[in-house]
Amino acid sequence: MTAHAAVPSAAVGYLSDIDAQPDALLRQADHQLPAALTRLDLHAHERIILTGMGSSYYSFLPVARALTAAGLPVWRIDSGQLLDTPELITPGTLLWGTSQSGRSGELVALLDQLTGAARPRTLLATTDDPASPLAGAADAVIELRSGPETTVSTKSYLNTLAAHRRVLAALHGGPNDKSVTDALRGTAERLRTWLADPPLPTALAEQALSAAQPRFAYVGTGDDASTALTGALITKEASRVAAEGYVGGAFRHGPLELAGPGLTVLLFGTGDEQDSVLPTLARDLAATGSRVLTAGPRAYPHSDHLPTPATGGAFERLAFQMAHVQQLTVALARTAGQVPGDFRFGRKITDIL
Repeated sequence: MTAHAAVPSAAVGYLSDIDAQPDALLRQADHQLPAALTRLDLHAHERIILTGMGSSYYSFLPVARALTAAGLPVWRIDSGQLLDTPELITPGTLLWGTSQSGRSGELVALLDQLTGAARPRTLLATTDDPASPLAGAADAVIELRSGPETTVSTKSYLNTLAAHRRVLAALHGGPNDKSVTDALRGTAERLRTWLADPPLPTALAEQALSAAQPRFAYVGTGDDASTALTGALITKEASRVAAEGYVGGAFRHGPLELAGPGLTVLLFGTGDEQDSVLPTLARDLAATGSRVLTAGPRAYPHSDHLPTPATGGAFERLAFQMAHVQQLTVALARTAGQVPGDFRFGRKITDIL
């Protein structure tokens, strides 16, 4: 377990939230989903819109992929963009909004417009606060049960992935909820063991930040892209180190010019060489002098390895990938003389447009 003694209170809170993730995941597994989900017919809606901001929005990526693969008309749009184009929400829409606080400024402003004839057919809410505006407007509320967080999203992100996994099973004819929650409990205990003595990548942080122009890129494919996008976000928040997240081949379309000494790239995937994007990207980046690492069960060739369990499925892989990123943010912040997880300009709930 990361030591908390003699450090500023913001850092203690962030480190404590990281350590508390297994217990939060168990609370999610123990919480009963709303019965209304089992009666909801996805095919009765003309479109399904998934929305949120920040990590709440990125957490929808596995949901969007699963529903799209099932042939359903799915739109994943952040709440700011949706607020700008509310016409996308029709009377036949299933709107699913996720917000840890249930009070994100863009989402609340959007809800204010969705009254009367403008209301979607069904509104689902995933939130930690059943008294929030988002929950109050919803037809069914999926509670995160992650509990209060001090600063950067830790418990809430993991529990959002877990809650989404459970809702998918309920809506989409996947495994029954008991098998899903049993898997979540197993992941929680394995994560607890890992967090008892986590590998703090201090040497990686020191090497990266000693470069003349240090920069980070996180690239993921499939469900793992949610880790790349959220990981880059929390790296900026928790350590104030510039990092950008990319989905698959998007990195080659311009950002590739950032390659070379000083660039550290984290690849999030399964490590399979059959992957159509990441093995080649790892090779090409390593050839430029970039530092390349794979966060997954196996390392892509030409990369170093941040290992995740080889068993446990996609959810467990994503959980451990994010645990590695969290430890990296702590190491980066400390190396840079910053307080891990300390907000200087923002705040936990972004309710201002």
